[in-house]
Amino acid sequence: MSPLVIVAVFCFLLSPVTTSARQINTIDSNPREQIRKKLIENGLGLTPQMGWNSWNHFHCDIEEKLIRETADAMVSTGLAALGYEYINLDDCWAELDRDSQGNLVPKASTFPSGIKALADYVHSKGLKLGIYSDAGTQTCSKRMPGSLGYEEKDAKTFASWGIDYLKYDNCNNDGTSPKERYPIMGNALLKSGRSIFYSLCEWGEEDPATWAKSVGNSWRTTGDISDHWDSMTSRADLNDKWAAYARPGGWNDPDMLEVGNGGMTKEEYRSHFSIWALMKAPLLIGCDVRSVDNVTLELLSNQEVIVVNQDKLGIQGKKIKDGDLQVWAGPLSQNRVIVALWNRGSSEATITAYWSDIGINSSTVVNARNLWEHSTQNSIKGQISASVSAHDCKMFVLSPK
Repeated sequence: MSPLVIVAVFCFLLSPVTTSARQINTIDSNPREQIRKKLIENGLGLTPQMGWNSWNHFHCDIEEKLIRETADAMVSTGLAALGYEYINLDDCWAELDRDSQGNLVPKASTFPSGIKALADYVHSKGLKLGIYSDAGTQTCSKRMPGSLGYEEKDAKTFASWGIDYLKYDNCNNDGTSPKERYPIMGNALLKSGRSIFYSLCEWGEEDPATWAKSVGNSWRTTGDISDHWDSMTSRADLNDKWAAYARPGGWNDPDMLEVGNGGMTKEEYRSHFSIWALMKAPLLIGCDVRSVDNVTLELLSNQEVIVVNQDKLGIQGKKIKDGDLQVWAGPLSQNRVIVALWNRGSSEATITAYWSDIGINSSTVVNARNLWEHSTQNSIKGQISASVSAHDCKMFVLSPK
């Protein structure tokens, strides 16, 4: 057995896991675990979801032409071929009122062709369409109804339209715990007759990592991200707390990507993308891909980094060393290890990850693949070091020799 095998054990030991989190072998006796088994059998979320969402860049300013053009751009830029498959509508796609039968109605002024026609178009591009609702009486914008009390009706509507993904928000609720409201929609989706990815967005208020694995495929661990350095880093830190709970079929979600929206530098966006990939976070693009610049496209298209995020082992990497000069690491399949050297300080500095920091035997020799420079250091032992610019990040995959 390679000495690197111990890294998997090491990463699990880094943060405590409650008894309930360990009870993964009691499916037959636990109704919630029976639901989780069904979710996994649907084949959804076996790796973190990848795609695009309208909110970070467009907020409520969305219409069907934008969504069609975005689907086109995802294909023409090559992003779709890299695994970015979901095209997700966020808030504001529906009329304020339901129809006389209680159904959600697409907003006539912005989605005149309806959602079914839009789904058909997105599917024709080899992509999947996602939609948004809320576990309250209205969505966060208060411009359309929520699904509270209409869960089965709305789930059937989404299935009939060909929807593949639901982001379910937490605004304007009745004060009932998310632990009670969110499973109702989860069950409704399972009964809808269509496999629909279920993304819980209750902002981490009641520690969903501890209970949502039996409800949906991903769960927000934080409040909304903003397009600036402090917001991004704080979301990474908050999400790190729950690393032990992520696994195939259910992922911690520190919110969508801001890469390309203009509020951070290239180095900061590279850190953002790198750490989200290492944390096995959803990679949901939040910029306007119709006019994406070359720098942004280069960051989002780094296949070596994407492969880390989509690694079949499905173990979330963690922060190993805190402070301005950070080390993050985690196990990958084939006895490999991912290491990120992240400079959160204000000046260039050398960062070192020692084998003892990341659970590798001191005598282990590895080849180190630099994922951003696409180069390999052969036969290194004991530590890996690199000079890292302020707010930048370097990533290495360590492979045993």
